[in-house]
Amino acid sequence: MESTPKNLKARWEELKQAQPHLRIRNAADSLKVSEAELLATRCGSDEVTRLLPAFKEILQEVESLGKVMALTRNNDVVHERKGVYLNASLDNPHVGLFVGEDIDLRIFFKSWDSAFAVTDTVRGKDRHSLQFFAKDGEAIHKIYLTAKSNLDKYQALVSKYRHEDQADLQTVHAWDETVEEHPDENIDVAAFQEGWVNLEDTHDFFGLIRKHKLTRTQALRLAPAGNYAIKVNPQAFRKVVTLAAERNTPIMVFVGNKGMIQIHTGPVKKLLDHQDWFNIMDPDFNLHVKEPHLKDVWVVRKPTKDGVVTALECFDAQGNQIVQLFGKRKPGIPELAAWQEIIAEVEKETTLQESVNV
Repeated sequence: MESTPKNLKARWEELKQAQPHLRIRNAADSLKVSEAELLATRCGSDEVTRLLPAFKEILQEVESLGKVMALTRNNDVVHERKGVYLNASLDNPHVGLFVGEDIDLRIFFKSWDSAFAVTDTVRGKDRHSLQFFAKDGEAIHKIYLTAKSNLDKYQALVSKYRHEDQADLQTVHAWDETVEEHPDENIDVAAFQEGWVNLEDTHDFFGLIRKHKLTRTQALRLAPAGNYAIKVNPQAFRKVVTLAAERNTPIMVFVGNKGMIQIHTGPVKKLLDHQDWFNIMDPDFNLHVKEPHLKDVWVVRKPTKDGVVTALECFDAQGNQIVQLFGKRKPGIPELAAWQEIIAEVEKETTLQESVNV
């Protein structure tokens, strides 16, 4: 049978009857389509409105909505943060920013392709959101209204950016940014290690990796001798978060996908387990981590002008970074001693092997 929006919608309805609590992302996986394609089958109804691809203009107006919930996820980690979108900086062609104490984002527009306004019914109440998708139909970022949001401003925004095309078909295109790993013997390891040792800013690390044509996990394997990169047991993630909560040590939690990085800065308190998911469930910050999918976890240290900056970097089985932890810090301020103590304790307990140091 030819796949059409009509029969896709019918298949989705049938799936919802069988599994009424199934989320749209999981439904799309089950139906072997993208989330954007599935969502688009509801275009033209009161539930879904396709918006113009005026992403920067839409985001520039999100502050007017007041307190909302920002959601960014990948396959294995979901990051939800409530707050107001403040201090937008969207003119840079490579990366856009929101830099507030609550909503802190790094936006990579080159993969962005479509946007929708969505109204779902959850426990008998309407839930309104703005949802943004990549060229392959995968969700990049979602903005949900809260009880403290301005619904009138939301409705005005949706009306202003409503697309003329409200067809129930969404075209998607493959989008694969996978970097092929070159053999270690083809890498100038000495030059790479020298560059690492002489770093002055953590943001320069990405450029160093790209210069030497390394994947992220390969770079960690080839780290300089010493404690620059130490591979630890995946349980290290849970242990670090738990100690941070117990000791009231504020942390930074980075979660990203091809088009967005979302950051929480502050303490974490309420930790819960649910099936395979390890969760932080605080009033304004929720994190959901599919713990069995944490395959490679590293303690990573980078020198800077402000002293050493220490991260816990977590990767899936394909080598994609899915979540990253730091101690709370700002440029010009040394790393928290309490964070360094937590990392040192967990590192001692969970170290698997050191880097290759060839």
